[in-house]
This record gives sequence, C-alpha cells and structure tokens, in this order.
Amino acid sequence: MPWDELRPLLWTALQETFTMVGWTMLLTVAIGLPLGILLVLTDKGGLLAVPPVNKVLGFVVNVGRSFPFLILLVALIPFTRWVMGLFGQATAIGTDAMVVPLTVAAVPFFARLVETSVREVDRGLVEAAQAMGASVPVIVRKVLVREALPSLVSGLTVTVIAVVGYSAFAGVIGAGGLGDLAIRYGYKNFDDRTMLVTVVVLIVIVQAVQLVGDFVSRRLSHR
Repeated sequence: MPWDELRPLLWTALQETFTMVGWTMLLTVAIGLPLGILLVLTDKGGLLAVPPVNKVLGFVVNVGRSFPFLILLVALIPFTRWVMGLFGQATAIGTDAMVVPLTVAAVPFFARLVETSVREVDRGLVEAAQAMGASVPVIVRKVLVREALPSLVSGLTVTVIAVVGYSAFAGVIGAGGLGDLAIRYGYKNFDDRTMLVTVVVLIVIVQAVQLVGDFVSRRLSHR
C-alpha cells in the first residue's frame, strides 16, 4: 500500500487504539485499585480481616485471569452487547464496545499487581499508624498507597502494555485500532509493508510506555 494511502489509515488506527486503551485504563484503575487493596485488607491478619470475603474476591479475580483474552473476547459478546445497549449502542463490535472486554481482562490482572505492591509495604508503618489512632481509610491512603506508589506505577505500566497487546487482539473481530489495520489491510491483502509499519508502531508505543513508567517509578522511589 502506498504511504499516502497508509498514513490516514494509520492515524485513524492510532486514535482508535489510544481510545480503547485510555478508557480501559481509567476503568481498570477505578475498579482494580480498590479491589487489589481489598484483597489485602480482608485477608487473614488484615485491617479488615474477613477471610470468606477475601476468598470470594480471590476466586473472582482468579477466574478473570484464567481466560485467554481471545476466548474471553468471544465469550463476553452477549455481555458486551448488553452493556453497550445501556448507552444506546446494542453492538459487540467497534472501538467503544471493545472497552468492555478489555476492562474485564485488565481489572483482575491489575488487581493482583496492586495486591502484591501493597503487601510489600512495611508492616511496622501500618502498626505505627494504628498506634497513633489512624482510621483504616487514612492508613490506606497515607500509608499503604503512598508507600506502594512506585511499585503501583510499575504495575500500571505493565498493565498498560498488556492492554495495548489485548487491543491488537481485538482486531480479529473488527474492533478497529492497529490490530484491525494489520489484519484487514496487511495480513488479508498480503501487504508486508502495512504489517511491518504496524508492528514498528506497536513497538514504539510499548517502549514509550515502559520508559515513562520506569521514569515516574524511579522519581517516586527517590522522593
């Protein structure tokens, strides 16, 4: 495909990918961060120790993580169509619709990373905060999250990169984005140039996300 034809298609695909990844990450952080913290708080010995609740949450997270994304994508088509119907778009295909399965896949992944990061916080800091009469919300906000912030940023970086990869998978069912460009115009038309450009762009995006994430994490760890 000539560059003059590929350029507008590539720009549109980039916008669609950024839209999918952006909205997915907003929802993932909003749901996955408190879920990961709850996994720590409700565990045995936690600040809100409720083992049965912890087991249920852990089971739900593990189920969400056990599905390969392509299978999850297909399995969630009825649910995606229902969710989109709430917004007046009863479809399971397209850039907006793909935010649903991407979020379902990313939330349990990120929640486990959050759980790991929060568990690494020095227990002595939590006990000191308790001794000073700090409430659980204050301990979570000013001790657990603050101390785990560099690690949380690293986990967020890993999750963004994973979601970029998931969004490329979504191209299999015509979701738009770089994956759709590579499959529709590259693979199906035997266009090696389009495939190569798409792969290079994905590599650049991943490298950029990793560099920014590492930089922010290092700055926070030396604050």
